[in-house]
Amino acid sequence: YRGLTQEQVVQVLPVDYEIEYICRGNRVIVGPKVRKCLPDGTWTDLNQRSKCLLPCARVWTSLENGRVTVHPPGPAVEGTILHYSCLEGFILVGRNSTKCTKLGKWDSPKPVCHSASPRTAHSKKLYIGALFPMSGGWPGGQACLPAAQMALDLVNKRTDILPDYELELIYYDSMCDPGEATKLLYDLLYTEPIKIVLMPGCSSVSTLVAEAARMWNLIVLSYGSSSPALSNRQRFPTFFRTHPSATLHNPTRVQLFQKWKWTKIATIQQTTEVFTSTLDDLEQRVKEAGIEISVRQSFLTDPAVAVKNLKSRWGQNALVQLLSPWESWMDRCELQGVLSGAHPTPVLCAGNWLDAYVPAVFLDLEQSGHTSQEFLAQLMSKLGGKNPEETGGFQEAPLAYDAVWALALALNKTVGPLKAKGRRLEDFNYNNKDITAEIYRALNTSSFEGVSGHVVFDAQGSRMAWTLIEQLQGGSYKKIGYFDMTKGNLSWYGNDRWIGSDPPADQTVVIQKFRYLSQKLFVSVSVFAGLGILMGIVCLTFNIYNSNVRYIQNSQPYLNNMTAVGCMMALAAVFPLGIDGLHVRNSQFPVVCQFRLWLLGLGFSLAYGSMFTKIWWVHTVFTKKYEKKDKRKHLEPWKLYATVGVLLVIDILSLMIWQIVDPLHITVEKFTKEAPKGDVDELIEPLLQHCSSEKMNTWLGVVYGYKGLLLLLGIFLAYETKSVSTEKINDHRAVGMAIYNVSVLCMITAPVTMILSSKQDASFAFASLAIIFSVYITLVVLFVPKVLLHISGEYERDESKDIKYFCTQPMCTEKDDMLRLHPEQCYLRRDESKDIKYFCTTANKSCYVYRERRHVASTPRPVLFKNYFYTITVFINILN
Repeated sequence: YRGLTQEQVVQVLPVDYEIEYICRGNRVIVGPKVRKCLPDGTWTDLNQRSKCLLPCARVWTSLENGRVTVHPPGPAVEGTILHYSCLEGFILVGRNSTKCTKLGKWDSPKPVCHSASPRTAHSKKLYIGALFPMSGGWPGGQACLPAAQMALDLVNKRTDILPDYELELIYYDSMCDPGEATKLLYDLLYTEPIKIVLMPGCSSVSTLVAEAARMWNLIVLSYGSSSPALSNRQRFPTFFRTHPSATLHNPTRVQLFQKWKWTKIATIQQTTEVFTSTLDDLEQRVKEAGIEISVRQSFLTDPAVAVKNLKSRWGQNALVQLLSPWESWMDRCELQGVLSGAHPTPVLCAGNWLDAYVPAVFLDLEQSGHTSQEFLAQLMSKLGGKNPEETGGFQEAPLAYDAVWALALALNKTVGPLKAKGRRLEDFNYNNKDITAEIYRALNTSSFEGVSGHVVFDAQGSRMAWTLIEQLQGGSYKKIGYFDMTKGNLSWYGNDRWIGSDPPADQTVVIQKFRYLSQKLFVSVSVFAGLGILMGIVCLTFNIYNSNVRYIQNSQPYLNNMTAVGCMMALAAVFPLGIDGLHVRNSQFPVVCQFRLWLLGLGFSLAYGSMFTKIWWVHTVFTKKYEKKDKRKHLEPWKLYATVGVLLVIDILSLMIWQIVDPLHITVEKFTKEAPKGDVDELIEPLLQHCSSEKMNTWLGVVYGYKGLLLLLGIFLAYETKSVSTEKINDHRAVGMAIYNVSVLCMITAPVTMILSSKQDASFAFASLAIIFSVYITLVVLFVPKVLLHISGEYERDESKDIKYFCTQPMCTEKDDMLRLHPEQCYLRRDESKDIKYFCTTANKSCYVYRERRHVASTPRPVLFKNYFYTITVFINILN
């Protein structure tokens, strides 16, 4: 109701109406949170204002062994002042008050209450300046600070370690922010007392502190920095750390890759210096080991897009080297949901699978003061029963504990050498290089058993440690092995668990599977092809056996024999068309390709070439009106056979040139990978075998172009000669009908089979059925009418019909019942003319006389052929 006056609010809102204040962001309500509308138009608690203020860290509101007074009472927000006091027997170290600023931060470090023991009264204090990130990206100080204080208490109680000194910790909350750490470092260095050592946590803060510390001759000992960049003595000459470098795990990772026989990995990282350096080091190591990083993804804050890209580019079974930040979304780096697949994707994480400490080892009580079990028990007590999983830095707490012990033992070791030089630890100042050098030598030679394992530093000041390997099993982490980098020894428990018997593959297993022709389809088509070959044999036998019959002779039986043989060869090509890698080996497959090519090519040349020759010569001889009739009375058969031979030789030469220059060989077509049924880490890559050559399209273009022209020319000639009547080739109309159907089927089948070449069943079915239909139509049209005519006996009565007398002299008279001719001057010739009874002419000194047709009981041959062609046409149209 912003903008309403009090009167308008009363008019709008009913009495007893309640409103609730909600603050934006992380601000909190100070004052009444709920107000109620009163009958007089006012609200309850008008004397108290409601404000949204920034809160300060609550950890300042409690003091161990002391009391905290909050003014004004309520939550610790902007303007709140805290007053500190210690219980009896304890001394307050630090300011006794602090104020929460408008930025939501306390204006001074939190003080501590130390025991007022006799040692405290007489010993000299050595101050440690520490930066513990209590909040921010990695709130590691929540567990590391109590662990460090535990170590300090034990060290200060020991009479054999620094007996004349007391260590005191002065710490600030760096929030794991280099900018905030810069301000706090300034306060530590330019305010009393002098700090003898700096203890930062968080890699980004440690980098800043370590680089600046050499200007003040300060030793830096970090408990929570893993950046590989810190292992640089030239840049960070006084830096040590009990937290191993992130690169410490890389030899372990490489060892695991080799153990599980992984040769390819994918990585995902946050774009911070620590993870970039670690990944660069890993990349160099895996390269030396012969392992390939196939995919590398990075992100700044939100990993969702990077994970999505990783999934799309790497697949279901990627190995992910995830260098996770210390943020809640990946604190435990859960395997579930990172990448999908049947097997959980192995994700090697910083501080998860690979931990650089040994929490179960029994330690030397004389040095660290606790076994690991005792340490964890006391730490849990310090944390007040908080959930370790929700406490920042819980895994690094042993490292902070050991860092204090490493410092105490090193300082204790310097007392004697400094005393010999007339120096003391309390004489340290920021210009004193001698004391710094002694502390450096002592730390560099440190070697003891801590709660995090054996503590020893390498030449770069980094912790040398074993790597603990854990696996997430049933919601909790189980130890499955150790790796000793110094000896290159991998200790494996053998209790790792996987879905299946073995670890998942480093990539999705691609199984190549050939696609083969359906055997049911192959058998069915082969049966029809076999029946067609049998039919061709019957037709060929019939034609040879009755070759002396007049009407068989007049159909050019040798050409018909070629047609039958060509049809059988074309049908025989169906069998190699259906033979693939299922029936023959790869070495034999090129032979099958040759059979396909030669049988189909020569079969087409013989069958179609013989029919084309007939129709060609009918068109050539009987459609030229300008030539004299006596020049076309003789049709020489050898010319027909020569024409077929020319067509056959052209095909043989072209096929020979093709196979010599660019022979057919087996090629394999690869298809898109397919996921099999069931939840398995496999992909099926279908493969299909083809007969091909290097310039297959060029050769097919030449062959199809040549054959296509013949088919088109055949259709044209068949159309031109449809009305021609000749006794020399009496079945040319049937040949024309066969050419029509064969041409149409061929011109449709050729492009369709090229389009369907990737679908083996459809391609084979279309090509083979086109061959079968063409052959069946050709055999039926050319031979069945002759067989039917032979069975009916019509050919015997037909010999005496349609006799044409040709006389060399005009010696005929036109009479109805008498014909005077001299037989020695005439010869007989069959003719198809039906309507003229007698015809005489003297214009060209010749006489044509047509005898009257005799009536026969059976159907005349022209009518028989007409009815049969109609039936065949209907049958062909149904098939098409």
